[in-house]
Parts: sequence; structure tokens; C-alpha cells
Amino acid sequence: MAGPAKEPAAPPSRPGADRPDSAVIRDALGVGVAVGLSGFAFGVTSTGAGLGVWQTCALSLLVFTGASQFALVGALAAGGNPLTAAAGAFFLGVRNAFYGLRLSALLGYRGAFRPLAAHWVIDETSAVALAQPDRHRARLGFTVTGLTLYVLWNLTTLGGALGAEALGDTAAWGLDGAAPAVFLALLAPMLKTAVERAAAGLAVLLLMATLPVLPAGVPVLLAALAAPAVLAVQGWRGRAATGGRDTAHHRTTGEDRA
Repeated sequence: MAGPAKEPAAPPSRPGADRPDSAVIRDALGVGVAVGLSGFAFGVTSTGAGLGVWQTCALSLLVFTGASQFALVGALAAGGNPLTAAAGAFFLGVRNAFYGLRLSALLGYRGAFRPLAAHWVIDETSAVALAQPDRHRARLGFTVTGLTLYVLWNLTTLGGALGAEALGDTAAWGLDGAAPAVFLALLAPMLKTAVERAAAGLAVLLLMATLPVLPAGVPVLLAALAAPAVLAVQGWRGRAATGGRDTAHHRTTGEDRA
């Protein structure tokens, strides 16, 4: 008779394993509160785009990935086709699947916890969990960040949606710029390497070039091509550099043998 399934082995501890749990909780709460408050902007933007309060709240409850939510309502506000808007939001959300591959081994959740944890796999929870030195602190950081952010994001979404209905035309108050501003604030700190900055810059250029001539939502899909394009160029340059070194090496060794 087979015994109970064993929990997967925890990954080895990294430097900082003596970090107190209180420090992990403090950092997780800071991230959760700071980002969770931006749900106000989403509630306002979504309602201004024509969605009802219950539709806006359903997006935050069921989708729970801010960039995709902002992309969806932004495309709808610009008059885009709902299918195109949903496709753009979907492609932005695909990155969470890659986070999940890494976090699955790190957190080691099994059974009923896995689908619950999967719903909280987003940029912020991944960043806090991956920064921890061991599984215990990774789980603690992931859970505190996810719970704080989920509760606050949904409460502020509701507050923003109700407030937008009371304000009336959100464009007249300049609140239609809230979504891009929040998105840029979340994105900018993540651009740490030259490749990331090049991909972001190319995406901006693609958007600026295609936004005036293509239907709403389509420029976002085209901008997604910036990442594979930059990676392809980087790979080509790497192969060219390696080939150049190999040629020089063979020429040198050939001369030595002569």
C-alpha cells in the first residue's frame, strides 16, 4: 500500500537565512499596501470605460492581475473590439505562467493549496517570494503579500468604481490618465538591464507608430513583438561575437602549428 505523498524537498537556503519573519512580513505588507491602493485607479478607469460596478469588481476578483486589467479597460475605453482587448490582456497575463513554473518548486504547495496559490501568482508576490532565502520565508512573504494585495485591490476597486459613478465623466477630471500613470510606475523599476530597456523602448515606438492608424487594442498586440525581436537581435549578436572569437582562435592556432 502506497504511503502519503511526500512534500517536495525544499531548495537549499541562500545567504540571509537568519532573517527574522517580522522583516519578511514588513516587506510583504509594504508591497501589498503600496500596490493595493492603485485599485482605486482601476475602479475609476474601468467605470469610465463603460463597465458597470459589478463587472469592474468581477475583473479584480477573478482576473487579479493589474496590468492585464488596465490593458483590457484601456482598449475598451478607446473603442476597441472586446475580443482584441481581451487578447491583449491575455498576452500580458501569460508572464504569470512563467512565474508559476519557478514558484512551484520554491513554494512546494500540494493539493488544494495549488489552485489557490496560483490565483495569487503575479509580479509582486513573485518578487517578494523569490527574494527570500528559504522555503519558509518564501511561503510567508508570498502569503502575506498575496492576501494583503488581494483584499486591498478589491476593496479599492469597489471604492474607485463607486466614486467614479459619483464623479460622472472621468475624462473631465483627467482621471483617464490614471491607468497609464500607474502602469508606468509599476513597470519602470523592473527595467534593470539593457535588454529590458531596449524591449520597452521598441514597444513604445511600435505603439506610437501604429496607434493613429490601427484599431484600438491592435497596437498593444504588435508592441508585444518587441520582446522577441530584441531577444533575437541579442542572440544574433552573441553568435556573431562567439563566431568571431572562434575564427580568431583557429587562425592563431593554425599559425602556431605552421
